[in-house]
Amino acid sequence: MVLSGCGSADGSEINEAVLAMYWIERCGGRVVCMAPDVSQARVVDHLTRAQDTQALPRRVMSESARIARGQVSEISTVRDTDLDALIFPGGNGVATVLSNYAEKGVVCEVHPEVARLLKALLARRRPMGFICLAPILAARVLGPAAGVRITLGTKASVESKHAAVMGADVRPCPVREILVDQKNRVVSTPAYMVDDVRLSEVAMGIERLVRQVVALTRDRQPRPQAGPGQPAQKRPPAVQAAPGGVVVRHPGNRDGRRTA
Repeated sequence: MVLSGCGSADGSEINEAVLAMYWIERCGGRVVCMAPDVSQARVVDHLTRAQDTQALPRRVMSESARIARGQVSEISTVRDTDLDALIFPGGNGVATVLSNYAEKGVVCEVHPEVARLLKALLARRRPMGFICLAPILAARVLGPAAGVRITLGTKASVESKHAAVMGADVRPCPVREILVDQKNRVVSTPAYMVDDVRLSEVAMGIERLVRQVVALTRDRQPRPQAGPGQPAQKRPPAVQAAPGGVVVRHPGNRDGRRTA
């Protein structure tokens, strides 16, 4: 799991991060937390929501360690082959630490170590989960190359429109549910991108996302290739329909411990 600090306004969204860690363990996985060892672009007073210009500079790894109870690795030391999956909680750190989306918008740059892991796991067909604002990273890195399908809640939001310009296929999704791109093995859920959402609703979406990501770690088969004279495989649907919902929920994997 990639963290970007501690706190929704200038780092990782704490509720999303803790819920994701909880469900990874409940599904039989082992959480490896990582973060860039850089200074935060800004420090925000989470009571007033205003930038604290008098605050001392803070290191992203040190702030992320607040969530990970000190167990956090510098992202550049983590090899993609050490991971079965990757999960990104949201929070404004996605836009100020893991990328400069808050400043540059559509033409933003993603932290090179984040981009490295995203491209490597895509190539290895390892699943990736993106919560809240985090799908903007997938849109910027994987959109042009893979046409990744993601959700940022409603298609009418500025972030959704930007992600579409970046090359992603953006779909609407309710907060309790998930969007699954089976071809690229990318799973996303809106979480706090939806206004006036309750923690219990966010928790349901994150549980479904983690269960789906863990389920996808079981399948290590390469992408099927069409043989000579055979038509190419059709792309599986991005959304698995279920009565009253977007995606069929998958049971957690308790047969082996996966690393996310």
